[in-house]
Amino acid sequence: MTIPSIPTKGRTLDYAAPVYDLLEPLCLLNKQAAYDQTLIQALAPQPGDMILDLGCGTGLLCQKISALLDPAQGGCITGIDAAGAMIEAAREKRGAPNCRFEAMAAEQLAFEDGSFDAVISSLFYHHVPLELKQQSLHEAFRVLKPGGRLVIADMDKPTTLLGALVSHASRWLFMQPQIAENIRGVLPELMVEAGFLPPQRAAHFFGYISVFTTIKPA
Repeated sequence: MTIPSIPTKGRTLDYAAPVYDLLEPLCLLNKQAAYDQTLIQALAPQPGDMILDLGCGTGLLCQKISALLDPAQGGCITGIDAAGAMIEAAREKRGAPNCRFEAMAAEQLAFEDGSFDAVISSLFYHHVPLELKQQSLHEAFRVLKPGGRLVIADMDKPTTLLGALVSHASRWLFMQPQIAENIRGVLPELMVEAGFLPPQRAAHFFGYISVFTTIKPA
């Protein structure tokens, strides 16, 4: 059965679902394994953790994290994406009892307060406008337990000439003003506004992608 997409003001990538697993490694310059491992190390998942992935795409990162979780201890990761085609592909390729996928908008999460030990997001926030960035970060804060961890990897202020060229070219080529927001460096401030502690930059890739880590105060 086809999974319908969720209405949202952000961009959904249903059209890319059939080729997403081929395109993502190219976008990451064939360094996806190292990139994913860096995110997982920043997340530091524990066997019994309940984890949420915002904008999970076809679920590859979720699958890698699920391998470190123990269902017997309650460990589980849930990936959400507003694109129904992405969720359909994720369930087919990577669904498991401790690796679940739901069609859902990040700005309106259907989870109870304090449901998760950690939230992670990779290359999602440059697809959504400022208002939804703010709303989704407030939602992430709400569904995290006190002391819960947030890891976001996304486009940030460029630090190299190549990073600046890629960032600004992407903004105009794909006609995405949302990218312009990211490369102004808005994400750390938005995390603090949502209630998180000032984030740390755990890693930086390709001169324009930063990995931020922060926590919800206990």
